[in-house]
Amino acid sequence: MRAVGYQKSLPVTDERSLVDIELPRPEPAGRDLLVEVKAVSVNPVDTKVRMRAEPLPGEWKVLGWDAAGIVTATGPDVRRFKVGDEVYYAGAITRQGTNAEFHLVDERITGHKPRTLSWAQAAAVPLTAITAWEMLFDRLDITRPVPGMTPAILIIGAAGGVGSMATQIARRPGNVTVIGTASRPETRAWVKDLGAHHIIDHSQPLAPQIESLPTGAPPFVFSTTQTDKHFDDIVSLIAPQGRFGLIDDPPSLNVMPFKAKSVSTHWELMYTRSTFQTADMGRQGEILEEVSSLIDAGVLKTTLTEVLGPITAAVLRRAHALLESGTVRGKIVLEGFR
Repeated sequence: MRAVGYQKSLPVTDERSLVDIELPRPEPAGRDLLVEVKAVSVNPVDTKVRMRAEPLPGEWKVLGWDAAGIVTATGPDVRRFKVGDEVYYAGAITRQGTNAEFHLVDERITGHKPRTLSWAQAAAVPLTAITAWEMLFDRLDITRPVPGMTPAILIIGAAGGVGSMATQIARRPGNVTVIGTASRPETRAWVKDLGAHHIIDHSQPLAPQIESLPTGAPPFVFSTTQTDKHFDDIVSLIAPQGRFGLIDDPPSLNVMPFKAKSVSTHWELMYTRSTFQTADMGRQGEILEEVSSLIDAGVLKTTLTEVLGPITAAVLRRAHALLESGTVRGKIVLEGFR
């Protein structure tokens, strides 16, 4: 089968950083689905893994986690899906990725593709939707109010992939005011269209801008990017007894300044459940089914902004370069093999 992989961690400007290759078609076992991949999206994790993790000598590492495709075979223990089902998912970081014609994924972390979305539109959704959902409801628990505070959440990096989904999903409870950050006219317009009640500029100090809003101090802050740059502002602007969550990788994080306000800190990594085979691993499949229903009902929408081309090494290198620039709005998708 056709695939894109690498053997050495190299800058994306090097043609060897991602290479078109041929690999054997995998065989499903246990609760595996074998999926014929129709479209994939590219996430910051792809670029991070490419630069941090090399395969064993002589082997290939295949990146990619988001995918939409058709089930072509199932393992003997599969119960939720059958051959021919259209699915979407974000995969597991402990397995080979989706940048291949055929891919194995555990049924517990898989959902039925939204009926109203194309392959490309669906591939843009899973990783960011799961990450946003787990942060908002499993980590920050935005449905549980902080006493005396107006329910409000500040989403730093609201125009990015995760931020775009979090902005939409945070509005779902109906009583939460969403404050998104964006710095360019096109990203501000994007965040407004996604449903943010207020938009502030993350290229400027955040705390004074929050003070000017009618919401008061937000009890919830979700930082998707540049947490180290904004941390002092976050300490200043978050409400007492608030809850802070992050997904990026600051070089260090001293949470002691939160002590005076009794602010709790929450990390979110979408791969935790599948990596550790947690008892609630199937919750990710349930989240994807709920997201699918909300999309088909018109409550949520895909955050696809560009189909860059087919799934080839050259196109993937372009996608990685765009992500590494830090200026991507929404999600980049690749569709089909050539």
